[in-house]
Amino acid sequence: MSDRPVEFSDRGGWCLARARPHPALRPFLRSYDGYWETEAVPSRMRTLPARTTVVILNLGPPLHLEVPDPGVRDRAYGSFVAGMHDGHGLYLSPGGQRGIQLDVTPLGAYTLLGVPMARLTNTAADLPDLLGREARTLVERLADARTWGARFAVLDAFLLRRLGTGPVPDREVARAWRLLDGDPGLSVADLAADVGWSRKHLTHRFREQAGLPPKVMARVLRFQRAVGLLRGGAGLAEAAFTCGYYDQAHLNRDFRTLAGCTPTELVGGRPQRRSASAAAGASA
Repeated sequence: MSDRPVEFSDRGGWCLARARPHPALRPFLRSYDGYWETEAVPSRMRTLPARTTVVILNLGPPLHLEVPDPGVRDRAYGSFVAGMHDGHGLYLSPGGQRGIQLDVTPLGAYTLLGVPMARLTNTAADLPDLLGREARTLVERLADARTWGARFAVLDAFLLRRLGTGPVPDREVARAWRLLDGDPGLSVADLAADVGWSRKHLTHRFREQAGLPPKVMARVLRFQRAVGLLRGGAGLAEAAFTCGYYDQAHLNRDFRTLAGCTPTELVGGRPQRRSASAAAGASA
């Protein structure tokens, strides 16, 4: 097990170490994102629905999360998994964050975590509650590693083992996810006809394995695309048209529901540095 090339950046007290995972893992996550703060500055961040499940391997102080699940309010987490969300939340940090974030596709999380993703919808779970002693050993090994490259090599070995033993998504669900990710405007009827299942059966199996029903997933994917366009400088009318909203008012309503604020408030008020523990889906 050896180090690999790592890219480092400093965003004014917020430092990042990034590397590509093993090629066999890349269909499920694009990068390993290590992070550490050079100063212990308390912070809070709005969390947004995203197209990925977030895994935080925490090497620093616990974080306090609020997620759409009404049963989870200001609870402290160490290493955890935040499942697919269709609402906004909040995280609070005492500062001094240090760890690794993995943004994993929903079906990749289904295989690598080995649990139905519906179990994590709109909530978060401590990693040891899902993986037991295996999770604690992983975090201990990451903390003991001397370089970020060595930490990412440890992650490669761990995730490749999970990949070889985890459940495989239904072919029809995987097909529906690819179609929906490419075009969130597709209806459940379109997807069901393509994969040869009834709408009811597809909705049930898709939610079980991906975490959200296809119709809700499409709404989240469309929202994420609109956020990306707006943060890239697009106007509200352009974002609404490009992403398939009926009109600008429709876009505004979706943002109030999913983000808890207007598009202008979200884009104009976003923090200058992104916390890697923008946990319950804030990786827009």
